[in-house]
Formats: sequence, structure tokens, C-alpha cells
Amino acid sequence: MIPEPVRVSLPDITLSVLDAGSGPAVLLLHGFPDRATLWRAQIEALVAAGYRVIAPDLRGFGDSDKPEDVASYRLHHSVNDMLALLTERGVERAAVAAHDWGSALGWALALRSDRVTRYAALAVGHPEAFRAAGLEQRARSWYMLWFQFPGVAEEVLSADDWALFRRWLHPGADDDLVRTQIADLSRPGALVAGLNWYRANVDPRTFTDDTPLGLPPLTCPVLGMLGEDDVALVEAQMTGSRHFVDGPFTYVPVPGGDHWLPVRSAPTVTETLLAFLRE
Repeated sequence: MIPEPVRVSLPDITLSVLDAGSGPAVLLLHGFPDRATLWRAQIEALVAAGYRVIAPDLRGFGDSDKPEDVASYRLHHSVNDMLALLTERGVERAAVAAHDWGSALGWALALRSDRVTRYAALAVGHPEAFRAAGLEQRARSWYMLWFQFPGVAEEVLSADDWALFRRWLHPGADDDLVRTQIADLSRPGALVAGLNWYRANVDPRTFTDDTPLGLPPLTCPVLGMLGEDDVALVEAQMTGSRHFVDGPFTYVPVPGGDHWLPVRSAPTVTETLLAFLRE
């Protein structure tokens, strides 16, 4: 069982946070359109293995605050949220595991702060590797441009009981994950808040620009995992991450895995993550 979340007031936001266990800290970051309970299986296993797990609903998601202005979702705000959250929880340094937009946040957090001891990125690779992954990755990221039009994606995604959302992101599935996502997105302001992550951080003018960003190399140990059936991401954007990591880099593909690895490939993710943390 995982504990009830607590409301944590930070300098710029109030977040809903799961904080469980004791021992070395592990920060778990979800993405679109999820909440901290995406990590339920990993939270239970990590706590049982002697770790303290801190898993927030990121700003705009779950039961955390949902600012109305798009600029509030720029990635640096969430980096500051996580640093402030660690401080508020009395944690100096932590391992980080992340998925989807949480992975983009995790890369930014690890690049900015030496408070990250090691980093496990699920689905989304290093931003330089993503940028260099070529036309196939751009094609799979078509929705990032579509999401830029306010009102359009909101109307189409939710139409006919979220029919497109179901067909596109969860083909053939109707499980608790789908129901939780749709229930969350159906709440007032929630879909707009989730889409604002794309509107704040994806610039259509640079969408096809593969010029390197010039980011410094990451020096902590990194684990990358990608489902072989991920609808949105190609393998090159994850395997290419090794070129931007000076520390140890391990890539673990997940045969038969889709985008939602923490839930639908939970045993593999949990086992791999525990092994990575023990290295």
C-alpha cells in the first residue's frame, strides 16, 4: 500500500506529494497525462527494499496546482519545484527515475544540479539525442505541433468519450491506467494544463532544427529504458544519449513494451531500477 499524498507548499506552487519509506531517497517523476500513482508498483517495491520514495504530481497534473498561464509550465519552473521539494522534505541528494515529460524534467534537473546521484530515464532520451534522432522521430512527434493550437486538441481529444485518445495512445487497452488518465483529464482545467507543458516548451520554429543545443555532459550514472512498441519515440533518441553522458550509461530495451513502462512493464522496470540503484 502507498500512503495518502500530502500537500506541500513551495515558493511558487503547491504540489500533491507521495512520501513513503526511509533510507536513501529516490525521486519519481511522471509525465503527460499521468500523476504520481503511475509509479505505484515501483513505490511499493522501493519502500520494501529500504528506500525513501518521493513522488509528486507535477504542476498541472493530478491534485497539484494548475496555473492558468502557459509560461508557468516552462521546464525551469519544474526544475525549481523539484529542488525546492527536496529541500522542503529534508533531502540533500537523491536518485531520480522519470518517464515522459518527467524524463525531460529529469535530464534538466540532473544537468543543472549535483543533487542528483544517478538518473533513470524512461522513454525520453537526452535532449541532444532527441534533437539528433532525425526525421522518423520528428514524424512520431507530430502531436507536439498539433497541441500548439489552443482549443483544437482540447476539443478533438475529448470527443466521443476520448475516442482518439484511446485509439492513439492506448490501442486495444481499457485498463485502470486509461481510466485514471481520462478521469484526471476530464476535470476542469486539467487538459489545458497538461497541454501547456507542450505549448510552453516546444517551439514550432525550431521543431526541425537539429543544431546541437550545446548542453554540458552529464556525469552521474544513467539508465535508459524504452519499450520497443513505443508509439511516440524511436530507439535512436535513447541509445544516442550515451554520447552526452560522461558517466556510466546503460541502455535496457523492453521487448513488447509500449510507452507506459512503469505500469504495463512494471516487473521489468522495477527489477531494472532496483538493480541500477544498487550499483
